[in-house]
Amino acid sequence: MEGLMGSSQITQIPTHCRQSHLLPSVPAFSLRFARASYRSHFRMKNHTNKSFSPIVASVQPLEETSVPSRYNNTQPSKGVLELWRNANAVCFDVDSTVCVDEGIDELAEFCGAGKAVAEWTARAMSGSVPFEDALAARLSLFNPSLSQVQEFLEKRPPRLSNGIDELVKKLKANNKDVFLISGGFRQMINPVSSILGIPPENIFANQLLFGNSGEFLGFDKSEPTSRSGGKAKAVEQLRKAHNYKALVMIGDGATDLEARKPGGADLFVCYAGVQLRAAVAGEADWLVFNFKDLISSLD
Repeated sequence: MEGLMGSSQITQIPTHCRQSHLLPSVPAFSLRFARASYRSHFRMKNHTNKSFSPIVASVQPLEETSVPSRYNNTQPSKGVLELWRNANAVCFDVDSTVCVDEGIDELAEFCGAGKAVAEWTARAMSGSVPFEDALAARLSLFNPSLSQVQEFLEKRPPRLSNGIDELVKKLKANNKDVFLISGGFRQMINPVSSILGIPPENIFANQLLFGNSGEFLGFDKSEPTSRSGGKAKAVEQLRKAHNYKALVMIGDGATDLEARKPGGADLFVCYAGVQLRAAVAGEADWLVFNFKDLISSLD
């Protein structure tokens, strides 16, 4: 997901080539609401528990795109390939990387405020806006209630990028820890993590807050990803907590590239299978348009 930290050239991958098909087997998940375990569930007080029917995600195959000739990082160097193969942990951005959509924009559209949020985002992209301010402003345009979020999750299953499920399985088979680090919301990321078999404790994301009647209260500002520089901070915390020798960050935006700062990720892989952001792609250690490139390189 691209942070709202300034303008950049964006090339949208054509949508006419996307065709959905269902995953053959998807684990069920349920969303429970409890104060004591808000990190993997909705936080609200005295709300009745509610389980959801299983979510089935669609996988979005993307047509091969022509790679602009100015990029010379589409083939990994020997050092980059060695880091990728020997990494102890791999961290993924979610919006426009693991999933083909931007979660907050999809939720806003579902709640009838898609145009307003998109227009605000366009204005924000023209200048430097702290992520926490941008997030608060966009949410204030539609103030999603708990019932709206529940209905959204039931009617709009996550759309996974083609090959991400296979890549995650391959990484875990190679004994690499997998994390999701996102500026999006846990409520929308929990179903994705369940489908991919990534435990809730391996998620760094934001948290929508609701009151006793399900009214929108805001978001948890204590989450590292709720503010500018949050993804870099999350990666630093992971390295210290697990003493990883090598860690990789995969994403499409400036906030993902930022995670490669000293003490953070050793390697940044730019995934441009959904959106190609020129400024980010050019600075990446490795630019890929298909997760198959990362899968085959692990053999």
